[in-house]
Amino acid sequence: MLQTRSLSKDYAGTRAVEDLSIIAGAGELYALLGANGAGKSTTIKMLLGFVEPTSGQALVDDVDVAVDAIAARRRVAYIPEIVNLHASLDAYENLAYFTALAGLATPSRASADAAFERVGLEPGTASRRVGGYSKGMRQKVGVAIALARGVGNLLLDEPTSGLDPKASNDFSTLMRSLRDDGAAILMATHDLFRAKEDATRIGIMKHGRLVEELDPRALGHADLERVYLSHMQD
Repeated sequence: MLQTRSLSKDYAGTRAVEDLSIIAGAGELYALLGANGAGKSTTIKMLLGFVEPTSGQALVDDVDVAVDAIAARRRVAYIPEIVNLHASLDAYENLAYFTALAGLATPSRASADAAFERVGLEPGTASRRVGGYSKGMRQKVGVAIALARGVGNLLLDEPTSGLDPKASNDFSTLMRSLRDDGAAILMATHDLFRAKEDATRIGIMKHGRLVEELDPRALGHADLERVYLSHMQD
């Protein structure tokens, strides 16, 4: 579970996030929409323990990140727009490295293959150095590492930005599958189409505040666009 309770963050007198309360439980994908500077990425950074809240709580499986960031990070995986992997290593070696970094035993070859198959990495690709991977392939390896770590919570920051239509669709299909298998997912995005297709709940942020929550099943793509744009008007 990923949750914020009355979460706020100030930077030098400027409020980046104000009184934010949202939740993504097991089997849910919460899409956080908003323009640049709306507070989406700051929210994710507080859930990761990279930024300390001014007030309120950021919780991962009921662990307060500000109180025990290490315990919280063990329960969550972060998939940014560009997944940082060791370019000189192949996918197997990256998987082994990052699971060891998390204090876990190195997955067997069979377990690694199962994780790569689960995320849709093409057979034979995992033995190639990731420096030659596309952005979409790197994201798949990032998700495979999360699966190998056994975490049930995913934080995504603009995951489909810059992906071609097929790669974007592949990533969304994977996220829906993980959601349906019980993962709790919070996704910060500008992509209204993917938010509508993938999310179980949509929140719209503006100037650090949650201005509306929506049930994507209750509206069409054009409806979501209309509501979103109405909030973006100054």
